[in-house]
Amino acid sequence: MNVQDKLLTKPNHVVSLATSCLLVTPVVHVWTATMQDSEISDEVTAAKKADKDSGKFVKNLLAKNPQHRKILIYRQTVYNWMQVRTYDWAGKQRILPVIGLTKFMTEWAHHETTFKKLVDDFLDAYPNIVSNMAFVQGDIFNRDDYPSVNEVCNKFSINLYTAEVPIGDYRCQIAADLAEDLQNHYERQAKGLVENILTKQKTQLIEVMTSIAKCCTVDTVVEANGEVKVKRKKLFDSTLQRAIELCDTFSEFNLTNDSDLDTARVSLVKVLDGITIDKLRDSDTARVVVKEGIEDILSKFGI
Repeated sequence: MNVQDKLLTKPNHVVSLATSCLLVTPVVHVWTATMQDSEISDEVTAAKKADKDSGKFVKNLLAKNPQHRKILIYRQTVYNWMQVRTYDWAGKQRILPVIGLTKFMTEWAHHETTFKKLVDDFLDAYPNIVSNMAFVQGDIFNRDDYPSVNEVCNKFSINLYTAEVPIGDYRCQIAADLAEDLQNHYERQAKGLVENILTKQKTQLIEVMTSIAKCCTVDTVVEANGEVKVKRKKLFDSTLQRAIELCDTFSEFNLTNDSDLDTARVSLVKVLDGITIDKLRDSDTARVVVKEGIEDILSKFGI
């Protein structure tokens, strides 16, 4: 075959990724407020008659200050949210269906504002926090360990980087055998990425259906005095809305047109048609109908 005529053909679903998705990378930097103290490390190892490289003493400069811990915890909150809203791609890069972009950016703006507010509150209190550490840390306190407010401010940041899913020009200008190897590698890689996305989509749908079915359970309990009581599990509007949101997303974001995913989605839409959180809270009949309908869908997944 003429080398110039060799073309690295992309699977159709890869082209779909490029046209229906966006790559997003969240980067949240925080000041950990820890540092190694070699002097104390040497004192401890000497006192224990150990080699100086046997251990290291790390100072927690803020001694788990509540305001600082809120920032650390919120960073994880942002990353956990990102795991829910997006799919694995490469490293820290995540892939986001374009259909969910508006909601995603609205939620990101909220996380950005919340994070910055937590940082601002911490920075306002920082001088007093440092002064208090003199009492908390005793003899290991060293004022020189603590950066200025401006320096600390620069250690916190929250950013979202976006990029298009690359497709490039795959017309081959290299040897035919190498071109074939590259094509095979590309197809294997693309297939793996798409399969991972599909697996997560099914998992997301199963989890939200399982949660709704569990919350719709109505138990009748006979008390010791013979009184019959009906116990209902608590229902959350956020769970119901999550199910509806997933159905909307998967109606347009099903890269391989997977029949199992689409059938489950369509069936769930029918089960939840006309259902509101108030209706489920007020009607045991509605709970039973929704529960049985969802359990029928889950049975198709062997659950």
